[in-house]
Amino acid sequence: MLALNRYRLKNLAKNGHRGARLAIRLLEQPDRLLGVILLCNNLVNLSAASISTIAALRMYGEPAIAVFTFVLTLVILVFAEVAPKTLAMRHPEGIAYPAAYVLTVLLWVLYPLVWIINLFANRFLQMLNVKAAANIDALNKDELRTVVSEAEILIPKSHHDMLLGILDLEHITVEDIMVSRSAIEGIDLDDEWDEILEQLATSHHTRLPVFKSSLDNVVGILHLRRAVHAMQMEGLDKEKLIKLLRPAYFVPVDTPVMQQLLIMQKERRHLGLAVDEYGDLQGMVTMDEILEEIVGEFTKQVPGDLLDVHKQSDDSYIVNGMASIRDLNRNMGWQLPVDGPKTLNGLILEKLEDIPQTGTTVLINNYPVEVVQTKDAAVKIARIYPPVEVVESELDTAEEI
Repeated sequence: MLALNRYRLKNLAKNGHRGARLAIRLLEQPDRLLGVILLCNNLVNLSAASISTIAALRMYGEPAIAVFTFVLTLVILVFAEVAPKTLAMRHPEGIAYPAAYVLTVLLWVLYPLVWIINLFANRFLQMLNVKAAANIDALNKDELRTVVSEAEILIPKSHHDMLLGILDLEHITVEDIMVSRSAIEGIDLDDEWDEILEQLATSHHTRLPVFKSSLDNVVGILHLRRAVHAMQMEGLDKEKLIKLLRPAYFVPVDTPVMQQLLIMQKERRHLGLAVDEYGDLQGMVTMDEILEEIVGEFTKQVPGDLLDVHKQSDDSYIVNGMASIRDLNRNMGWQLPVDGPKTLNGLILEKLEDIPQTGTTVLINNYPVEVVQTKDAAVKIARIYPPVEVVESELDTAEEI
């Protein structure tokens, strides 16, 4: 009874399984269940001991009592304790559900004795200041993650990854998934109107931040559908463009992603600008980035953009320095550290503690990373080689080649 899978038990009971319903009812009060089982168990064992003692005295006299006691102990241990209980633990459902009918009847018949036994037992535990146990069916987040991980063989891999993705949202923040500031595409109102029109015509994004001079002066968020509609109906200029803007939505970079998802859903927002504790713009988070943490990549690469990863003939990869480390780990199966910088460029700079020269190679988590191109004090393109095994004594000399 105690070895039953509680979640399978509840599912069977919900589907009308009579034995499962009785088992749940018995397990709701484990003290009564244990009381009736142990009462009957000890009654049988003590009766067997008494009968064997009387039989030994009548048949062979007092010297046989020791022999009978030894033989009876072996018989009870093998045939009444170890063997049947081991069998029941290996096949709990096949035995527990039929036994639930018998135990329900025995509990009803022996209820007065069971009530008295439990009364004394509970009073004794209260004297020892032993409190009632919490609900053993309740799972915390880490335990639930373990259950989902172990159920991988029972559910499709895509569903398994989605469930883990949902649980992981509690442990990551907006900063972990945001588009970095340098990668944000927006409309600068200080540009010529022809340039703005061309940008509207060629942009592959639905929503764009609109700013003056720099991203530190964001005016609002433009939905391209509204701009296209305005151009078709009455023409469009900068003044009309500004009227189409929706106020920008700012979010702290340290907001948990799950919380941010709920807020964006409530506010009907698809895009938020991530700011640090000083109010400086650090990046942009969209609903797409959040959903991709759950379901994986589902958006195609924008035509004309530089792909983040290019595989080479020597099994190395040319990688955009602004590529997200989380995305690289998820899509490429790599094990780059994610507890520090969020981009490959930041990871390389942190490791070297300096602006690297082209050709510099650094070992990061056993991955040789070569700087291919730098621009404006940042690593623009890097080459990542397959991981190598490094002897611990060689690690210090292999950190920077």
